[in-house]
Amino acid sequence: MRLPAKAQDKCFLRLERLREVDNELRRPEADFLRDGIYELRVSLQGVQHRILYFFHGTLAAVVSHGLVKERVVPPKEIDRAIERKKRFEVDPRRHTYEEA
Repeated sequence: MRLPAKAQDKCFLRLERLREVDNELRRPEADFLRDGIYELRVSLQGVQHRILYFFHGTLAAVVSHGLVKERVVPPKEIDRAIERKKRFEVDPRRHTYEEA
């Protein structure tokens, strides 16, 4: 399922903001969850969209996107992000996207 265009736009803006201020981003834009996993917070028309990420040096690596949350991010999604973080840390180059 694709995010609506307005939600996508807001998510891209939030990612751009993360790029600008790095690990200084705080609530309400971002929040720490656990075990090195953070969430970017995007709200649109009462729907809470979340992008999970972590920091690897100066790089913010996205490990899950498009989550819609009610009150809390499901622990299963955080566990999945932690596993993806571990795989990334083994071979960062393999899991890094670079714009052409």
